[in-house]
Amino acid sequence: MVAMKEVIPLTGPFFVAAFRLIPSGLLLVAFAASKGRPIPSGLAAWLSISVFALVDAACFQGFLAQGLQRTSAGLGSVIIDSQPLTVAVLAYFLFGESIGFVGALGLALGLVGLLLLEVPTLASDDNFSLWGSGEWWMLLAAQSMAIGTVMVRWVSQYSDPVMATGWHMVIGGIPLVVVSLLNNDPAFNGSLMQLTANNILALLYTSIFGSAISYGLYFYSATKGSLTKLSSLTFLTPMFASLLGFVYLGETFTPLQLVGAVVTVISIYMVNYQESIE
Repeated sequence: MVAMKEVIPLTGPFFVAAFRLIPSGLLLVAFAASKGRPIPSGLAAWLSISVFALVDAACFQGFLAQGLQRTSAGLGSVIIDSQPLTVAVLAYFLFGESIGFVGALGLALGLVGLLLLEVPTLASDDNFSLWGSGEWWMLLAAQSMAIGTVMVRWVSQYSDPVMATGWHMVIGGIPLVVVSLLNNDPAFNGSLMQLTANNILALLYTSIFGSAISYGLYFYSATKGSLTKLSSLTFLTPMFASLLGFVYLGETFTPLQLVGAVVTVISIYMVNYQESIE
C-alpha cells in the first residue's frame, strides 16, 4: 500500500495496477514451469482462469489503485483487509465452513467498523460522492479479493493453482493497460524517465513481493484447509501499512476512524475465533 501510494501520482493508478500484475504474473508462470507444473489446457481451464482474472486481478487491482488516490495507505489497508468477513460468509454457504455464534457477532461488528471508517468522509464533505470516495473503492476491492479467494478452488479443479495464479495476473493486467492508456496515465507521457531510483524500487517491490510472491503463496494456500482461517492472516497488513504510512507518508487516522479500524480488526478475529481455538 505504501509503495503504491508513493508512485501512483507519478505514473497513474491503472499503470501501477497493471505493472503489479503482468511482470509478476510472467515471473510466476516461469517459476511454475521451472518446477514442472502443467500449463492450463482446455476450454474449462482457460475460461475459469479468465473469469478469475477479471474478478480478482483486473477489478481488485483497478479498484485498489483508484481508491488509494483518495484515501491513506493505512486506512485503505484496513478496509481492504476486511475481506475475511466476506470470505467467511461465502465459505459458509459454499463449503459449509462454520463460524459459530462468536463469528456471526463478529460479522455484525465488522459492518459497524466499516461504517465508522466511512463516517468522517461523509461528515467532512458536503458534496460527498459515493464514486469519489476512496473508502468506497477500497470496499469494492475487498469484495473482489474475497470472491477471488473463494473462486480459486473452482479454478484449481481445472488447472494447477500456481500456474493459474500466474496466468490470471497476466490476463487480468491486459484490460488495466487499456484503461491506463484511455485514462492518459502519466506513465505514457514521459514520466517514467523522471522516476528516481526509490520510485523504481517501489514499483519493483509492488510487483515482485506485493504480487508474484504473495499471490502465489496466498492462492496456493487457498486450495488447502480453511479459507476463513487463511484470509484472517491478512488483518496483519493494516498494522504494517498504518505504521509505514505514518513513518514514511505522515498519515494519521481521525479518532473515529481509529476506533473503526480497531473495531474492524477485532471483528475479523471474532469471525475466526472458532478456527483459532481448534
